[in-house]
Amino acid sequence: MSERLEQLAESHGIQVRYRSEMGEPMAIDAEAQGALLQALRVDPESGERGRFAELQHAPRRRCALPERVRGQRRWGVTCQLYALRSRRSLGLGDFADLGHLAEIAAAVGADFVGVNPMHALFMADPGRYSPYSPSTRRFINPFYVAVDAVEGGAEAIETLRAAEPALFEGLDGELVDYMAAGTLKRRLLRELFEVQKDALRGDPALAAFREKGGDALAGFALFEALSEARVAAGEGAGWHNWPAELHDRSGEAVRRFERENVDAVLFHGWLQFLADQQLAAAQERALAAGMAVGLYLDFAVGVSPDGAETWADPQVTVRAARVGSPPDMFNSDGQDWGLAPLSPDALAERNYAPLVGAYESLMDHAGAIRIDHAMGLARLWWIPETSRSSGGGYVRYPLGDMIDALAEVSERRDCLVIGEDLGTVPEGFRETAEEAAILSYKVLYFERWEDGLFKATTEYPELSLACISTHDLAALAGWWHGSDIRLRSETGRQSEAHTARDLASRDRDRKALLGALRHENLLSPHLAGLLDGGDPLPERLDEELAIAIHRFAARTRSMLFAVQVEDMILSERQPNLPGTTDEYPNWRIRSEVLLEDLAADERFQAMARALRDERPQLA
Repeated sequence: MSERLEQLAESHGIQVRYRSEMGEPMAIDAEAQGALLQALRVDPESGERGRFAELQHAPRRRCALPERVRGQRRWGVTCQLYALRSRRSLGLGDFADLGHLAEIAAAVGADFVGVNPMHALFMADPGRYSPYSPSTRRFINPFYVAVDAVEGGAEAIETLRAAEPALFEGLDGELVDYMAAGTLKRRLLRELFEVQKDALRGDPALAAFREKGGDALAGFALFEALSEARVAAGEGAGWHNWPAELHDRSGEAVRRFERENVDAVLFHGWLQFLADQQLAAAQERALAAGMAVGLYLDFAVGVSPDGAETWADPQVTVRAARVGSPPDMFNSDGQDWGLAPLSPDALAERNYAPLVGAYESLMDHAGAIRIDHAMGLARLWWIPETSRSSGGGYVRYPLGDMIDALAEVSERRDCLVIGEDLGTVPEGFRETAEEAAILSYKVLYFERWEDGLFKATTEYPELSLACISTHDLAALAGWWHGSDIRLRSETGRQSEAHTARDLASRDRDRKALLGALRHENLLSPHLAGLLDGGDPLPERLDEELAIAIHRFAARTRSMLFAVQVEDMILSERQPNLPGTTDEYPNWRIRSEVLLEDLAADERFQAMARALRDERPQLA
């Protein structure tokens, strides 16, 4: 491996050597170094040395630790918003459902309600529904707008239901039908807009919103109008499939479209206005119900390469690479997330304004935010456009500047920040994040010692959020039963031998967890007897044991504890199975309990009582 090439790569922020999630020393080869340099527009042969080492790597600012949470141990409920089912919503959960859930949770003692990313996707193509592959992180997914909360919406729904009842059939199934729900909601919102558009042109509130949104909102609304037109023409919702003349935001063809389609652009600006109003109303409902934090919103790690963000501002992302993750014990080839990486040079040149704008938008109506894959503040695994995931490498960002941009908005908004720091974590990252008051993310399944024993509750740091599971992992009932392992087998992702091995390992994990419960005096005599006698443990998780496990996690020193709605009602199905596409209904599984029935569900109430016992509200 050429020493000169290594030095050149390192000088531009490419991390030639790193440690795997198991602590093993790893290195990227010369081919990957050269390809990453080219993605950064540096010639591997003749390029000049970079200045990465001279940048700001130690943060100067700290994120907010609001008085309402400092020194206390709060708990809250998390959900997948699309999964919420109510008698009034149209095929997927919406902002009215979110406000309702916040009130239900607040009534049983919860201080926050967390949701999946609600970034804008592609309205012209409801089939692109992964919340972690947004078109932009600056704006909101209008499919979450509660149509019946819009002026004239309830009447429009009933009129259409009477005229075309088939449009509403099948919306209340076990899985979200995004095409059906999205098509219906888009039609209703378009009808409402057509009725109101003359008044909207002179609406001072909408005008003020559009002025505040500035060029970013104007560009997004224009993109959405173009996307809708190109889908109607038989092309894709993403701009990579459009005619070349439409690739340039400032080009004559785009300007002509904008002049000729004023109403279409206004429509999408109005949708953002509605979404912003309704999200604000959900936060107001949460706080009015007594929550200390209210909404806890998620910030995805990146954006789709063919979405609004890369179209309106192509210089801020790198087109010659994709974001993913390196090979690890679960994925021998690594993962390709298909996201566009932010350009370190463009961020620095603009004083991190693109990130600041996205953070501001997210924190406008949130008491806390979660940074997905928070290690992206320090580095991301870039995959050159001609390579597979394993042929990529880490490209670093100046951690000090990146945290300062986040902290500056957090301080202004008095908004708590949680960093999802799971996976391959750079050396020193957690210590730096802690100094910057970014809460760590502690998942019970992973909080073990090297010998496999679960860490005691006293080992969890105060500056953290503790939880049992996440959207990418098995729900607790599924974990206990080994559903996630069986799913990997059923979807052809591992052999029978590996499945048998993993199920045996899970049995050891269950016994280790029961041992941790006994240490906290939470183990029932019956289970203690089974554990001591070496007898088989129950195959299915019952309510008593589920509550005991949640009590254990809630006893940790962590400032926050989050419980998934799915775990409160003992659901086995997880929202997402990483590594699958059509083999599993990712991001489509709906709640087993109607929102109107949740407060009366004894499983929900029993879990809430236990969490109130462990984390009583002090103020």
